[in-house]
Amino acid sequence: MSSRQETVESIEQAGIVGIIRLKDPSTVPAIVEALMAGGVRALEITMTVPGAIDLIRSIVPGLPAEFIMGAGTVTDAATAARAIEAGARFIVSPVLRKGVIAACRERDVPALPGCFSPTEILDAWEAGADIVKVFPATALGPPFFRDIHGPLPHVKLMPTGGVTLDNAGDWVRGGAVAVGVGSALLDSAAIAAGQFGKITENARRVVASVRQAREGR
Repeated sequence: MSSRQETVESIEQAGIVGIIRLKDPSTVPAIVEALMAGGVRALEITMTVPGAIDLIRSIVPGLPAEFIMGAGTVTDAATAARAIEAGARFIVSPVLRKGVIAACRERDVPALPGCFSPTEILDAWEAGADIVKVFPATALGPPFFRDIHGPLPHVKLMPTGGVTLDNAGDWVRGGAVAVGVGSALLDSAAIAAGQFGKITENARRVVASVRQAREGR
C-alpha cells in the first residue's frame, strides 16, 4: 500500500477532519492540542491562516504517530508542493484544480478537491482525487450524498460547510467517509478567552456523533 493510500485510510478511520481557519496564528498550537485531546485525529490548517506553511512545518514533527496534518484552501500546484514539503500529509482545496491533484499524485499525497455538482464530483474523481470534498455542503444536505451514491457508489465524499456538532452523524449515515468541521469546532469566544477546554468538548461531541452513526449502520 502506498503512503497516499495509507493516509486516505487514516482519514477515513478518523472520520473527522478538524479545519483550522483563524486570523491569529499564535493560538493554533493550543487549538491543535485541544482538538487532539478531544479525539480528532486528522487536522487541516488552511492557507488563509497567516504563516500557515511555517505553522505546519513547526507542528508536524511533534504530532503523535496516529495524528495526521494536512493543508487546506490550496488552489495551485506550487502551494501544494510547498505545503507537502513542510510536512502536510494531505491537500484540501475549495475548488477543483486538476494541477493540484497532479502535484499531489506526483508526491504520493492524497488530494481532496472541493466540488459542488455531480459533474464536478465525477471529473475530480476521474482526475485522481482520493476523496472529493463537497463544498459548500450547507446548501445540499446529507440526502445529496445518498443521491450521488446511487449512480456513483465508488466515489468517496466528505462534506465541508454545514457540518455541526450535532449533525455530523447525519452526513455519515448519508454516505460520507468523513466530515470536515471548522467553525462548529472552533468556538471563537472560547478561543479569545483562552478557554481551550471548550474546543476539546466540541471535538468530543463531533467524534461521538460520527461514532454513533457508524455503529448504527
